[in-house]
Amino acid sequence: MAMDFFHYLMDVWKKWGIQILVTWSLMLQVILLLLAGTRRRHAPAMLRFLLWLAYLLADSTAIYALGHLSLGSVASDHRLASFWAPFLLLHLSGPDNITAYALQDSELWLRHLQILLLQLLGASYVLYKHIIIGDVTTRGHEPFLLANVLMFVVGLFKYGERIHALRCNKLSNIWSSPKEVYRNNQLLQYLQDRDHRIREEEELSLQYAHSLHHICKRGIVDFVIEEPEGSNTKILIEKMLNEKDRKTHIKMWKVIEMELSLMYDILYTKAGVIHSWFGYSIRVLSPVTIFASFLLFILSGRGGSSCCSKAGQQHGIDIAVTYVLLVGAFLMETTSLINALASSWALGFLYGMPWSWLENMAFHVRWWHRLRRSVLALRRSVEAKTRGFWGRSRKWSGNIGQFNLLYFRAAQVNRTNYWLGKCAMKLGFGIGNWWNNTCYSWTIMIPDKVKTRSVGLVSKRHLNTMGLLSTGDLHGVDFHESIIIWHIATDLILLERKRNYSGGNSKNDKEVERVRSIRALSNYLMFLVVTRPDMVPGLPQNWLYQQTCNNLDEICEDRRYQLLSSAGGKANNIIFRVLRQLFRGHNDNTASVRLNQTNELAKILLEKYNPTEEFDRSVPRLTYACNVAHKVLNWEYPDDLKDTGPVKVLHDLWMDFLIYAANRCNRKSHAEMLNVGGEFTTVVWLMIEHIYQTKRDKNKS
Repeated sequence: MAMDFFHYLMDVWKKWGIQILVTWSLMLQVILLLLAGTRRRHAPAMLRFLLWLAYLLADSTAIYALGHLSLGSVASDHRLASFWAPFLLLHLSGPDNITAYALQDSELWLRHLQILLLQLLGASYVLYKHIIIGDVTTRGHEPFLLANVLMFVVGLFKYGERIHALRCNKLSNIWSSPKEVYRNNQLLQYLQDRDHRIREEEELSLQYAHSLHHICKRGIVDFVIEEPEGSNTKILIEKMLNEKDRKTHIKMWKVIEMELSLMYDILYTKAGVIHSWFGYSIRVLSPVTIFASFLLFILSGRGGSSCCSKAGQQHGIDIAVTYVLLVGAFLMETTSLINALASSWALGFLYGMPWSWLENMAFHVRWWHRLRRSVLALRRSVEAKTRGFWGRSRKWSGNIGQFNLLYFRAAQVNRTNYWLGKCAMKLGFGIGNWWNNTCYSWTIMIPDKVKTRSVGLVSKRHLNTMGLLSTGDLHGVDFHESIIIWHIATDLILLERKRNYSGGNSKNDKEVERVRSIRALSNYLMFLVVTRPDMVPGLPQNWLYQQTCNNLDEICEDRRYQLLSSAGGKANNIIFRVLRQLFRGHNDNTASVRLNQTNELAKILLEKYNPTEEFDRSVPRLTYACNVAHKVLNWEYPDDLKDTGPVKVLHDLWMDFLIYAANRCNRKSHAEMLNVGGEFTTVVWLMIEHIYQTKRDKNKS
């Protein structure tokens, strides 16, 4: 039975293989078009896997099918199949909303250029064989030959545009020219004069993001262009920073988040080449040319029929596949044209045109606003019907990762958790780290206080050449180690201070809000150390983290029965315990359990490592964290700082850590994280870049 089924599959592949390949190639393009937008936010792992798989298979499928057409006998057995070669070139160009899956893909643009040359030769050879074997140069076959040539030209230009986009998307090639800065300032002036015409606040914020985007582009590559004093850019930034309304900073954050979304467009899509005369010309001509090929294919009539196999069934399938390819290509290219014309990028292009008389009439801007509103209304309708699944919001999700070291190790007291982690480690391939990061990390919405406080700190104080705030003091200790030590010390300090902010008066309410921000920042920076070490300044030192985990495990082993009560005790049924752990969500609502386990282990550490005893060098980070905690708790503040307490000290410290991490992070790491929804430190870094524009002249003086 197995052999019979295998022979059946081989017969099907031999008979219909090329039809399957070209149809599958088109389906992959549709999948890429639909799923590419999910990378703007933290998409589910399954969607990201499907997108990654489709991206890898799209090129390889088209290349294999072209090779099959050029080197096999398909052209002679299925004469119509030669018409499919230009469609495969078109598929190799990919959709507009995904050019590179990762930042490294842009570095390989020369490899894609080589593939273009090879596939161009292959497609040309297929067309040549079709002309010679099929003798389509005879009278009556000219429409079909012309349809071949038209599709070949479209595929060639579209694939060439993709390679040009990859080359332009390299970090080394991304910078803001003086001409672009001038155009953005002109756009900003237009927006300030006519912002009442843009009815929606989100649309106005997006256009402000376009007008300030040159700051992000030159910041991501450390390319400096001096903004002239009194420029529209500085005026807008100062206006958003100096207004007394507390919500103003939140509006500023919205503009910053949208700028990063535009940066994503530049790095991972064709936006950098679409919105030019060449890009718009291709998008206008492509659907027209494809439609012309469609008509020519129909008009070829008997010529098209004579080019097919004599077998009636094969003739019908080949015709159907050709229509599917033509209709699919026309719909995708028409969608590309509409999206390009209605894109928010188009307004900057239109306003940058040297047609001053059109600007005065506001004709080209007026019709663009009408088209934009129509497309947005259609998108919102689709988003509402799909419950936001196909949403295209450019705003950052607002979620930050959380990882608490004490909770992570305390949870290992439970034998089920411990052995599940061990089994995952034994599997290799990084599965153990993935298991721990997934099961013991969670996400929260970033508190608004963190946003407003970070803006206030950077606005009022200066960054030195090391990226530190003027009052920051991180000298003498590696930053990764500093985070580990202060992360543990923070849990110890907050445990001891818990009774001081449990009241209900206004002062305690304010302190509760600070504590919430402290825990969020402490767990977030620890999350970066564990899961995103490249986002933290300095060399990643995983051994420090692993050694600290081992030290905590030894303590937990000694105090196992004390911790079991807070960790949930022994499972009544290990099968249900394992299933619960396996299917536990990333955002499992167990905040109280996490805090209880953290506090239990923190209590043991405070008892075990007394500052009056000799420093234990076998567990340096734990001992140092306990010493720091005791020192902060027992500080005597001078009279002018009598309102300062451990909680305020911790809040300012973690804000300094956050700003330092954001400013000193490698710019390439910031760019890479845009591919997975972006990190909060990237948003903070771009905020610093904008605020720095208002301080540059002051720093000189």
